[in-house]
Amino acid sequence: MKTAFSSFIYSRRGIYGILHIFILLMSLFLVISISIDTFHNIPFLNQGSYLKIQFWICMFFLFDFLLEFFLSKEKGRYFTSHFIFLLVSIPYLNIIDFYHITFSPEISYFLRFIPLLRGGYALAIVVGWLSGSKASGLFTSYITMLMATVYFASLIFFVLEHKVNPMVTDYWSALWWAFMDVTTVGSNIYAVTPTGKILSVVLAALGMMMFPIFTVYVTSLVQQANKRKEEYYQSQQSEPADTK
Repeated sequence: MKTAFSSFIYSRRGIYGILHIFILLMSLFLVISISIDTFHNIPFLNQGSYLKIQFWICMFFLFDFLLEFFLSKEKGRYFTSHFIFLLVSIPYLNIIDFYHITFSPEISYFLRFIPLLRGGYALAIVVGWLSGSKASGLFTSYITMLMATVYFASLIFFVLEHKVNPMVTDYWSALWWAFMDVTTVGSNIYAVTPTGKILSVVLAALGMMMFPIFTVYVTSLVQQANKRKEEYYQSQQSEPADTK
């Protein structure tokens, strides 16, 4: 009975690992493909093949969510902790296209970044899943999510600002702005568009929330290292007494 149970747990972890690898690859594909299309200003929202790819990726994400939900011992806890993953797995673009819903040019522009958010969030979650411990997994997820947010913000900032803001000459200027803004240091590049100004506030607030987590994690690592040193020295001091 114990052997059958342990084999079941082992096989379940193997299934989780394979699913998480697929999600990781799909997330990277989403981020890279949408980035290339955005830089080349390709209207991919109107491409049938793109919508089909998005739909099946979302179906795989939903399948992974439902499978892990039913296999989870604490379903309520799993649902609440993975609720955002469920939200980003819904194929919003396909629903909008199916019902022929029309939006203003501004909203339509931001809809194109939904797959980027989905890919970035899924990437952060999966990287945390693949980490060795819960603490390192949580920290890795936060860092990945922070880097993904900085990248998405710089991409949006570049597309919106480079035509109207003389300080944004290329994408690297937008990336510099995003990194300096999220560290709350501030940049010599100022936003001109309303969306750029909103992103400036959002990135600064995100940086103030995220960087204390980094401080706490480093402090925890130092405390664990000091604890291991103390245990080592105590064991070394107790060895002569034991031999006597």
